[in-house]
Amino acid sequence: MTIGISRIPLIRARFQGVSRVEVRDSTLHRRSELYFDALEVMRRDYSNEELCLTRVARQIATSRRQLQRSFSEAGGTSFRRELQRIRMSRAADLLHDGRMSVQEVAAAVGYRQAAQFAKAFRRSHGAPPSSFRRTNGRLAA
Repeated sequence: MTIGISRIPLIRARFQGVSRVEVRDSTLHRRSELYFDALEVMRRDYSNEELCLTRVARQIATSRRQLQRSFSEAGGTSFRRELQRIRMSRAADLLHDGRMSVQEVAAAVGYRQAAQFAKAFRRSHGAPPSSFRRTNGRLAA
């Protein structure tokens, strides 16, 4: 994925724990590219329960550490948080659709156990998936 320099956020890096140095534009550009490439993989493979930082790093030909830096610096998040966000967004869509049970939705978004999924969904949306489903995707205030 090609990105413009204008999309690269201003990033500062610590140097020897005391002084700060500016990160080169080429480094920022590369980390942004890695971040967006990783997002593509995650959006495609979010339903794989085995999806992890290491697998995504291998698929986009980088190291785990470089990918962690990319998520932190270019995305302002972590791999785990972004994967959770993608999965919960898709889960909300599937629950709103209403054709799948909560257990089927859990499996469809990469959870082995419906209880784990329900806990994560509740944390993300403020209500259990069953009530989200009953209210047709709208949560009561």
